[in-house]
Amino acid sequence: MANDVTTATFNREVLEASKTTPVVVDFWAPWCGPCRALTPIIEKVAGEFKGRIKLVKVNSDDNPELSQAYGIRSIPNVIAFKDGRPAAQFVGAQPEQQVRTFMDKLLPSQMEEALKNAEALLAAGNLDDAERQLAVIKPDLVNAARIEAVRQGIALARSGEQGPAENELREKLKANPADHETRLALAGFYAGQRRYQEAMDELLEILKRAKDWKEGEARKQLIALFSMAASQPALVAEYRRKLTSALY
Repeated sequence: MANDVTTATFNREVLEASKTTPVVVDFWAPWCGPCRALTPIIEKVAGEFKGRIKLVKVNSDDNPELSQAYGIRSIPNVIAFKDGRPAAQFVGAQPEQQVRTFMDKLLPSQMEEALKNAEALLAAGNLDDAERQLAVIKPDLVNAARIEAVRQGIALARSGEQGPAENELREKLKANPADHETRLALAGFYAGQRRYQEAMDELLEILKRAKDWKEGEARKQLIALFSMAASQPALVAEYRRKLTSALY
């Protein structure tokens, strides 16, 4: 059964909840015949997803503020929310298969799940597992940039594992601050130790000195670091702004 949501509980039950699980909102009213026809269908289909999709109902008559806010002009109107925002909708009673297709599209594909796993493994420093997960993903236009970021992140962390020690790298940079290869290796060293801010600082320094060096290698590695440091969103947001400033 779907939970009843009101204007007072909508933020918590829908917007906030949709940041972790897709939430399907059924706008209905007791007098609406098509709404009564849709209810058992939508509840049955939602149940098939076994908690991966949350279903709630909003009585449009009792919650006119919500109906106005989301442009409800005809009911039933079903709106799916993801990440705190409307993601898809349909109007009117629909057959079971169309409702199932609608909900199915709200969930990530197997490739998307694999990519998320690879990103999480990279962020946790599990490079071998991240590499194995990446190997099963077929690149596509939608996820190409994310796949490349994971690949670059693995390469960056590997270079830090295999390269010279920190002191040696810093001494070489002291002697020649324009030695971008050494600075890139130092960034890799820091990334391998999850010292992400220090790694980002070194890559930004390369960008400030020569942003087109090696076809933008420092930019690529910095973007990869954003995936590795995903557990530190404030740090990532700060250095995204710094990257934009350095480039433009």
